[in-house]
Amino acid sequence: MRTSALFGLPLVMGLLLAGCGQQQEVQSSVPPRPVKSMVVEGGTGGGIRHFPARIDSLQKAEVSFRVPGKIKEILVREGDKVHKGQVLARLDDTDYRIALKDRQAAFDRARKEYERGKELIRKGYISRTDYDKLEAAYKRARARLEAARQDLAYTELKAPFDGTVAERLVEQYEQVQAKEPVFALSDTSSLKVIFDVPERIVQSIRHNAGRGEAPVEVSFESLPDQKFPVQFLEASTRADPQTQTFQITYTMPRPKGLNVLPGMTASVTVDLSKVLTRKQAIQVPLTAVTANARLKPIVWVVDEQHLVHAREVTLGELRGAEIEITRGLEPGMRIVTAGTPYLAEGMKVALLPEVEQAEPRPDDLRLILLTRCPDPAPRQCAEQDAEQQGR
Repeated sequence: MRTSALFGLPLVMGLLLAGCGQQQEVQSSVPPRPVKSMVVEGGTGGGIRHFPARIDSLQKAEVSFRVPGKIKEILVREGDKVHKGQVLARLDDTDYRIALKDRQAAFDRARKEYERGKELIRKGYISRTDYDKLEAAYKRARARLEAARQDLAYTELKAPFDGTVAERLVEQYEQVQAKEPVFALSDTSSLKVIFDVPERIVQSIRHNAGRGEAPVEVSFESLPDQKFPVQFLEASTRADPQTQTFQITYTMPRPKGLNVLPGMTASVTVDLSKVLTRKQAIQVPLTAVTANARLKPIVWVVDEQHLVHAREVTLGELRGAEIEITRGLEPGMRIVTAGTPYLAEGMKVALLPEVEQAEPRPDDLRLILLTRCPDPAPRQCAEQDAEQQGR
């Protein structure tokens, strides 16, 4: 019995060594797993924020006629600069001139009757009631005359402020209704810079912008190295229902030598280093965080040999597509951000450029099961499961 046991011992050791060799052979034969990664940025110097912004006119309006009619003349074109009070278009005023003449005749008759009524009431030939009727008819005719004069004046559409014709919305000889937009005007001498910020910093900007403790600058794509100062105008107090962000508006004069028009985009830089005193947590994409066998949150860290190692982390606040890491990571670490479901401890990875995405391979499940099996027997079962999954 003892001899048989001693005789079988080399066979068992050989099977164990063969199993380990098989695992090493499988791991060495598998090419590095392509993953997307990022370098963790420091969380203490996060006072500088960058936001995309859109440009709009500080003053803009859609102007329209206050009376209906057919457009007789259009006197300006899109892109023309106009001055306050300048006539932009005219309606055919024939009907309004006829109405004015009719109202003028009615007013003249009512005025004469009222003047005679004053003499008659003084002499006692008419009652006070009749005199009051004459006075009311005179005042009504005067009001109708003023309305007719106003309607005639409204056949000319004038610019309400100095600006530029941004858009023409009608054609000449077209019939338009009262208050139907005819032109879109914008004053581009001053611009609005509008951008959205998350909840955690909207109060910092709102409360400290007026005191100069949260300076804001804007830059444009055509001049990325030149920054322009802006002044705080307003901040919304209601979050957007889709993005859960708050809209901030600043103003700035139109930059000289730079053609900035409403609708263009810009980049806003906000310096919150003076108002953010607490240590800022590291933020990583949600796709970088997964869980281990104990259901603890982990992040895969890539070392200098491009081998990955699971690192337990403590999660903080969820902010859109990112999540805070309050403990477990240090600035300068490289972590995997895409491809985490297919990783195992010590696996070699290939870092993809930013434009690429990690794609699953058919042998990923088999490799993970082989790596995590502690002894030959479970490893054999894992191989069978992996082969069944592959089929």
